[in-house]
Amino acid sequence: MAQLLSPARLRPRDVWRVGVSGLRTRRMRVFLSALGIAIGIAAMTAVAGISSSSRAELDRELDALGTNLLTVAPGQSLSGANASLPPESVPMIARIGPVRQVAAVGDVPETKVYRNDRIPAAQSGAMTVRATHLDLPRTVGAALADGTWLNAATERYPAVVLGSDAAERLGVGAAGPDIRVFAGGEWFTVIGILEPVPLAPELNASALIGWPVATALLGFDGHPTTVYSRSDDGAVEAVRDVLAATANPAAPNEVNVSRPSDALAARHATDRAFTGLLLGLGAVALLVGGVGVANTMVISVLERRAEIGLRRSLGATRGQIRTQFLAESLLLSALGGVGGVLLGAVVTTVYAGTRGWPAVLPLWATGGGLAATLVIGAVAGLYPAIRASRLPPTEALTAP
Repeated sequence: MAQLLSPARLRPRDVWRVGVSGLRTRRMRVFLSALGIAIGIAAMTAVAGISSSSRAELDRELDALGTNLLTVAPGQSLSGANASLPPESVPMIARIGPVRQVAAVGDVPETKVYRNDRIPAAQSGAMTVRATHLDLPRTVGAALADGTWLNAATERYPAVVLGSDAAERLGVGAAGPDIRVFAGGEWFTVIGILEPVPLAPELNASALIGWPVATALLGFDGHPTTVYSRSDDGAVEAVRDVLAATANPAAPNEVNVSRPSDALAARHATDRAFTGLLLGLGAVALLVGGVGVANTMVISVLERRAEIGLRRSLGATRGQIRTQFLAESLLLSALGGVGGVLLGAVVTTVYAGTRGWPAVLPLWATGGGLAATLVIGAVAGLYPAIRASRLPPTEALTAP
């Protein structure tokens, strides 16, 4: 009896070789199709990486600044008038058990600051003169860019520390005994300039003077307008619940309590919404790349009908033809995916480096990007592979 011969099986190494061989014959078309995939993956990877790097920078910033800072400010009375905090609010808040640091500032009304006494009164630059306690920098995490902070001596004399924005608007680049500004009809010597204060941005556009000199020279009434307090990390919420009643026992409903770190977290939540939009655009680019892969594979089937017919006539099964073209599609997509991940990693690293952020590339972005390219490659190559396997050998061999 005649022995029936079974078709040879394609081993994984054979599938790899025929797939690479098929791509090697159309290098420019393969490059352009892989580029479409790479652009989509690079966009998604870079957006995810930049977002994660920004989040890591925010976490690092909050770790350095602390999330245990609470602020107390006057709100409004039931009649709608502006309320005020009693002068005793600061020592009363300091008596709360978990509170570790307390400092306050008070706005000096009807007082503006100018570079000299010849500047028109209307050109105040939207800067505020504030009386301040000596332990304000330690409480809010402020640092000096130049000069020194107020002390027990200078707080009683016309000395001022400028916020970063105030110094820029006044054209003051450095502190010194010969550098003076004009405020409330008095000359104040600039003894220091602050770095930007992330958790208390209102201080950036402020001219900070001592509490005693504000009372003696500028008619300050002694009522604090913002009280800053640092608490034990585990007791922040408990302290927050009693701050209003402690600061103004007579009218706790007229007191506003906030947590500045929440504002930074809210800003980052807004950034995440924008990140979602960019990820959607990256997905559209990835879809376009998948269409390019499908187009390349369909044209490949049309161009290689003679090759398909020859392989079928030599005994290749339909399944082996499908496997060959599906492997080419997967290799093409994987080529674009790997290139896209590498490009996205480079973009993330460069952008984070220019901003001084830690470069973070989440594993879900790289792994998900590669998985997405393989899925797109399988879907895009399925129809061309099935079409190639259904070509009759005689028709394929006689095709022009």
